[in-house]
Amino acid sequence: MAENKQNTTPERSPDCVTEIRMGNTVLVVSGFFKKDTTDTAADKMMKVLEAEAAAGHKAQLSP
Repeated sequence: MAENKQNTTPERSPDCVTEIRMGNTVLVVSGFFKKDTTDTAADKMMKVLEAEAAAGHKAQLSP
């Protein structure tokens, strides 16, 4: 028989949640950060923006 494994890590709420509406569909993205990290959310976003700029993508800002 298959052995049932129990999840021993406690459930925790996401560190950030983003909802995006696309027509009749709503996309919900939950983000989790490592517990021992020293980067802030702003640090992580700066890295994303730098990577996008290096790849030649232009930022699209909502009106």
